[in-house]
Amino acid sequence: MFKKSSRFLPPFILLFILFSLWEISVRLLDVPDWFLPPPTLIINELFASFGLLLSHFALTSIEVVIGLIFSMIIAVNFSILIFFFKTVEKSVYPLLIASQTIPVITLSPLLLVWFGPNILSKVIIVAIISFFPIIVNFLDGLRSADPDILKMSEQIGASKFQLFIKIQLPFSFPYLISGLKIASVSSVIGAVVGEWVGASGGLGWLIKTSSPQFLTERVFASIIVLSLLAIALFSIFYLIEKIVLNKYPIHGG
Repeated sequence: MFKKSSRFLPPFILLFILFSLWEISVRLLDVPDWFLPPPTLIINELFASFGLLLSHFALTSIEVVIGLIFSMIIAVNFSILIFFFKTVEKSVYPLLIASQTIPVITLSPLLLVWFGPNILSKVIIVAIISFFPIIVNFLDGLRSADPDILKMSEQIGASKFQLFIKIQLPFSFPYLISGLKIASVSSVIGAVVGEWVGASGGLGWLIKTSSPQFLTERVFASIIVLSLLAIALFSIFYLIEKIVLNKYPIHGG
């Protein structure tokens, strides 16, 4: 128990040192609060604007979660199609790679025009930005199955469907979770980008509207809440990975 908790001690100590240096520096140099507020003022803003931050956090969280689920469903099904049909891989996969060269922020205004400043446009942006890491990792996982186990299973009469369900799919699970951990962090960025371009709520919108009013402490408070959301999502997938792999060891782990 102590060993597990001690893993989190170094980052907390580092954060404490950094925030202490930040606090002391801005106080000694007499930096204006609107330019760079001290951590104590940001923490005070977190409590003072708790209700406001919570309402916008709820909206951003809904966009992120729905977008992630939507992206995972499409990515998993697409991966299976690419895995089983080489024609799909040759025709679609290069286009998927090429699509990643397009900055998501350039698509946001188009989605705003097509779907309006509602939650749907934000969900689509989250899905787009989360899609690629999931499909790439899941595909790598499907191809990671031990060839010796596959050959032995074929020799005793296992069908392609049985090989997929019993061997290839279990082998791909850690890779899928790795993709979801990456996507969980990038999905928060996608939601903020969507809210920044056009929205009437959400933490990204709150940051955008607070900046011109020089409410810098609220901007920092919103960033902290966004960071906590990303950390929470990452931790959920990390725990799922640990629980499942401990119960059903894969790769002999």
